[in-house]
Amino acid sequence: MSTEHLTTGLVPSQMREAITTLNVDYGCRIFVIALGDTKRPYDGGNVGTWAATLDELARELDVVIVVSSGNRSPRGGTRLEQAVTQYPAYLLEDANRFFEPAGALNVLTVGSLAHGEGLNAQHLTEVMVRPITRQNEPSPFSRIGPGVSGSTKPDLVDIGGTLIYDPVVQRLRKGEEVPSAGVLTLNHAYLDRLFTAGSGTSYAAPRVAFSAAQILGRMPTASANLIRALLVGSAEIPEAASERMALLGGDAIRSVLGHGMVDLERAAFSDDARVVLYGEDELAIDHFAVYRIPIPEPFQTEQGERSIRVTLAYDPPVRHTRADYAGVGMSFRLLRGCAPDLIFEHYRKRAKDEERFPEIAGRFDCKLTPSSTIREKGTVQSATATFKRDVAEYGNDYYLVVRCESGWASHVDRQNFAVVIEISHKAELQLYERIRQRIRVQT
Repeated sequence: MSTEHLTTGLVPSQMREAITTLNVDYGCRIFVIALGDTKRPYDGGNVGTWAATLDELARELDVVIVVSSGNRSPRGGTRLEQAVTQYPAYLLEDANRFFEPAGALNVLTVGSLAHGEGLNAQHLTEVMVRPITRQNEPSPFSRIGPGVSGSTKPDLVDIGGTLIYDPVVQRLRKGEEVPSAGVLTLNHAYLDRLFTAGSGTSYAAPRVAFSAAQILGRMPTASANLIRALLVGSAEIPEAASERMALLGGDAIRSVLGHGMVDLERAAFSDDARVVLYGEDELAIDHFAVYRIPIPEPFQTEQGERSIRVTLAYDPPVRHTRADYAGVGMSFRLLRGCAPDLIFEHYRKRAKDEERFPEIAGRFDCKLTPSSTIREKGTVQSATATFKRDVAEYGNDYYLVVRCESGWASHVDRQNFAVVIEISHKAELQLYERIRQRIRVQT
């Protein structure tokens, strides 16, 4: 959409007009915002009107909005080469927080991973030119979270290139100067040259949008919540990135890498030993829903590591002037080995004169990682329960409890959401066919 079609005004109003027009007139449902307000790095307080506008649009139009986290040249200390020697510690500096509007909750914020060292054949013979990263480590320019109230931001990361240290010219060089340091992309001046290279989170964000488009092409009626849940539910932290960031401890991995990198095949398909179940639903405020998860016998008894991963996505109303930015909260809990009646009695709202709700023993509660205190701060929540021993004593069905909790949005009666459940076993077991048969019988 060309700029002459936009009325003059502030960026949030221009964004609203552009996205609404493209959605209504052309049916566009996936948008990439590779822009940011360089004067508004997030300081941990309220997000701005730009982020709030994107959150409102994602909810109102049921669209997927992908936002790049922004770029920052490494501080480098007193010497330029400290961009190499102090990597990746400088990624965690306060000055490296993402730009507005990357703090929006109902969008997917994307940081960057390096595709490799970034050296070309000539550099390999030059001892002085030094790489900063290896493949799948955080890009040295990628801006970080966390987001509002400590929510996980960026949500995802993807390949966006790297930088190299060149002491001959006394600067850090990126893909625009040294193509091997960047990712291949189309050149804007296509009559002069069709392809070029670049480094930045603005190259990583479209890769996530591509994955979203592939899912939407396969599931054209999927909600934006379901697409976000499928993407995040498939994401993993690359081993190289995890090893490099683990040295910094604390929340470094989550702040820089979010949920990790999307595995498109894992997001869009099941296989024999890994089954993806999903659902779209809505809940009245201050109500809950219970979903039965069929657990086949081989998952319970066969030796080896197996897991259940749950991902919940919802799009609450927001208000950027409030400390409690989201107007509605949602959460989930995974239970096993107890009767549905006990679950309903535990969670249902009770009258003042009723006796206290029955407790659910701790052994029935599946331990999910990350914990609820971490995951419930965001609108895309993903956690995994891992099992290594025989769990046959807990039976053939587990239960997912999804709760919708009221906030300041008293005008909202119901909240839409999507949930994705991945059941997997590292051994090559026939889980898919067994679960499919169980679901057919139950329906």
